Formats: sequence, C-alpha cells, structure tokens
Amino acid sequence: MTPSNVLLLPGWQNSGPDHWQSRWERAHGYLRVEQHDWMRPLRGDWCARLEEVLLSCDEPALLVGHSLGCQLVATWAAHSGQTHRVRGALLVALPDVEREEFRAMWPSWSPIPRQVLPFKSVVLASRDDPFCAFERAQQMATAWGAEFVDYGRRGHINADSGLGDWDDGFERLRHLMPLAAASSVRPQ
Repeated sequence: MTPSNVLLLPGWQNSGPDHWQSRWERAHGYLRVEQHDWMRPLRGDWCARLEEVLLSCDEPALLVGHSLGCQLVATWAAHSGQTHRVRGALLVALPDVEREEFRAMWPSWSPIPRQVLPFKSVVLASRDDPFCAFERAQQMATAWGAEFVDYGRRGHINADSGLGDWDDGFERLRHLMPLAAASSVRPQ
C-alpha cells in the first residue's frame, strides 16, 4: 500500500499541526482529504469529496478518521457504490452527532448510519471524550461491525491528549493494513 492510498480524514475544524494526523501526514506522506469548509461541514459535500479522492486512488485505500471524519466514513459507506475502493478504516474518537448540542452545530450529520461497514474497521474510544459518551461509541462500533478498543481516559484522542506522534495509534494502523488487505481479497 502506497502512502498516498492512506487517507487522513480530519474532523470539524481540521487537524492542527500538533495533531497526530498532521504528524503522520508529515512523517509518512499520507494524504489528507481536504474539505471545502472545515468550519461548517455539510455531510453531502464531505461525502462527495471523499468519493472524488477515492476514485483518484490507484488501489484500494485505508481510511484514518478522527472525530467527524469517522462519521464521514459511516455515512459515505452507507450511500456509496464504491465501497470496494476501501480496504479498511481506523476510526478514532467518533462524535455523537445526535446529541442536541451537536445537532445544532452540524445539522446535516444526523441521523447516524447504523449499517455494517463493508470493510474491516476498528473504533478507538476514550472514556472521557467530551464529544461522545463511551457507551454510545460502543453502540456505534457494534452497529458498524467494527472491532472496539477501549482507549482509557484520553479525552478526544487529539493534540490536547498529549499523544505526540501517537506511536501506539500508528502501530494499530500498521496492524490493520494486512488484515484489511486479507479481508478485501475476493474469491474468483
């Protein structure tokens, strides 16, 4: 898998320079999916942009979502006919877009899709994430058919969590790569 086929999907307001996604982009050459509007995210626009980038990839991609980027993966997968272009997804610190305060901020992102993702996926959730109750994260992971990882008390698993380059997350991504490749092999 080439670095340009590992797609970084930041959440609302993008990922700043100290965020692990930005560090991975600089260190490994992964491709950030740039959205038109990071401050007022529209679900349809974000899905269209993800599809556009996936169609330009020369092989199936691995998605690395943080926060609203996780909801992007689930929404895109529920509506796209191009899901075979994804090998797997690492989904970190998903937000509960159905919570009242977030519905007001991101009105186009509710309801949350509840379909099983058609590719290998892993959800990492923190017990003290201000954007999602731990139990809700478990429920979404179950609905999506994703492996669920209890990541302890790490806030929103972002730059404020003091993760630096987040070597543990990178190892989880490296572990997912061969698993995702094996699960995407289809019998002839």
